Amino acid sequence: MIDFFIKVKQQEAQNLPFVIFKKPNKKKLVGFFQNNDHLYFAENFKERGFVFAPFHGNQMLLIPKEEAVRWETKITISNDFSINDIEVAGEDEPDAKSYFENLVSKGVEGIENGLFHKVVLSREEIVAVPEFDLVTVFKKLIQNYSSAFCYCWYHPKIGLWMGASPERLLKANKKRFYTMALAGTKIGDDVNEVEWQPKEKEEQQIVTDFILDNLKDKTSEVAVSSPYTLKAGKLLHIITDIEGVINENSDLSAVVKVLHPTPAVCGLPKEDAKSFILNNENYDRSYYTGFLGELNIKEFDKHQTKSDLYVNLRCMQIKKKEAHLYIGCGITKDSVPAKEWKESVNKATTMKRVL
Repeated sequence: MIDFFIKVKQQEAQNLPFVIFKKPNKKKLVGFFQNNDHLYFAENFKERGFVFAPFHGNQMLLIPKEEAVRWETKITISNDFSINDIEVAGEDEPDAKSYFENLVSKGVEGIENGLFHKVVLSREEIVAVPEFDLVTVFKKLIQNYSSAFCYCWYHPKIGLWMGASPERLLKANKKRFYTMALAGTKIGDDVNEVEWQPKEKEEQQIVTDFILDNLKDKTSEVAVSSPYTLKAGKLLHIITDIEGVINENSDLSAVVKVLHPTPAVCGLPKEDAKSFILNNENYDRSYYTGFLGELNIKEFDKHQTKSDLYVNLRCMQIKKKEAHLYIGCGITKDSVPAKEWKESVNKATTMKRVL
């Protein structure tokens, strides 16, 4: 563990690109350390390496396997980084609250006017972090969000991003794939005691139906689980697992195009919701609600290559001694602006705890 983070510190000091990550419920840390500061791109999903893609646009960044060293290590982290009992103040900016509630009202109005069935609206919150240390914060992430995809990604020409995402976009091994439909959020610890309301169940079903409908002509078989509750830190979500086989007339790139951006981070119909987001959120999401992960990578102890991509949720960008937090809420016809604001505050708290 010490050697691994010494390598991270060396890479940071040399201003060279890298990514370190831990997959959900795993005890292994993985790092890709690029040996130059060139900016590479993924264009057709046939590349090998670690991809980092934005919410909007085609600038899919890549740390290529052939230009990087890959490290692995087992995780052994002390409980010194436990954050469960830390109280964090919520966002108290009246202007931010007013703007977001007005944005939600416009979203609900758009649904009532038939512009779209659902839209996911988000905001940015900036927190001062004068003493920020990426290794310390990353250790807190992996200690406290064991069921999430935890990562820290850096490129000198783009910046530093880190997060703990509960949502997998896609896992693929040759023609077999797995994805999930995720929606609904509550604060809580007990997956057995949570009670989901009709609004939350409807939101999750919309996501599931969209994925299934749009994968029809790209898959030869699909299996779907019943909805269940997933715990991610102090938050609970509704999940449906979806897996199947990509047919001979399709490929990984086509499936990713269907899934991204997912209804859980954009809305439905996708293009109408996305247009509303770009025209009304009043800030650039950049890589928030994009996706990231391994592309066509072979593990040390296995012979098959695989891709494992996650939606960039519960994330933040660190720049100029400030943490830019990104928080979104799924809006349906029954959404109440004040409640959606409160949900966004709860979600922001999960990231503030590690800072």
